[in-house]
Amino acid sequence: MNVHVFIPCFVDQLYPTAGFNTIKVLEKAGCTVSYNPEQTCCGQPAFNAGYWGESREVCNKFINDFSSAEYIVMPSASCTGFIKNYYPKIYNNASNQKDIKGFQEKVYELSDFLVNVLNIDDLGAHFEGVATYHDSCAALRECKIKSEPRKLLEKVKGLKLIDLKDNETCCGFGGTFAVKFEGISVAMGEQKVQHIVNTDADYLISTDLSCLMHIGGIMEKMALPIKSLHLADVLASGY
Repeated sequence: MNVHVFIPCFVDQLYPTAGFNTIKVLEKAGCTVSYNPEQTCCGQPAFNAGYWGESREVCNKFINDFSSAEYIVMPSASCTGFIKNYYPKIYNNASNQKDIKGFQEKVYELSDFLVNVLNIDDLGAHFEGVATYHDSCAALRECKIKSEPRKLLEKVKGLKLIDLKDNETCCGFGGTFAVKFEGISVAMGEQKVQHIVNTDADYLISTDLSCLMHIGGIMEKMALPIKSLHLADVLASGY
């Protein structure tokens, strides 16, 4: 299967290893992976800041960059959720609205693609440790992804997965929310960290590095030894 991979801004600039591991996982799953070096952004940051016109220009480029793709897979439920849920608003009443809907259907978050398109839940990964999983708001609420990452992690040899209390509660990041409402954001993050500590886990895993950066920053400030890992980092381990 031919797959185009989209590496979000967050991953490209701050956590590139997750991008490389996404490609490694897809190739392990038998995909032929293409990367368009002209790709930039899905348009979400400008949209969330209220600049819908500027966002649409970025979205136009995104669509053009991936116009030939059969599938577009990305290590981010946040970007996936934005494309699937908000492109209709950006292109409301546009002449190409039908084409936009068809384009949206090609976009997948990594775990959703592996489990629901390729029907794969065991990649032969091996990772020793105790971990807990954080459901990002984008994955849970915008992409309806909950069981898929867990199915994949349950098949990772050597990994023990512990349920996290209140795992459907937001971590407090929310993009610009963390900047505009710092106190609330930090308090929500600290509550999430306490639940993580209570699991006695060595690792925190999620589909979204924005959440992991927020939670990981709080854990680092508290001098906790718990490490944050993207799902792709775990699935690419041991082979």
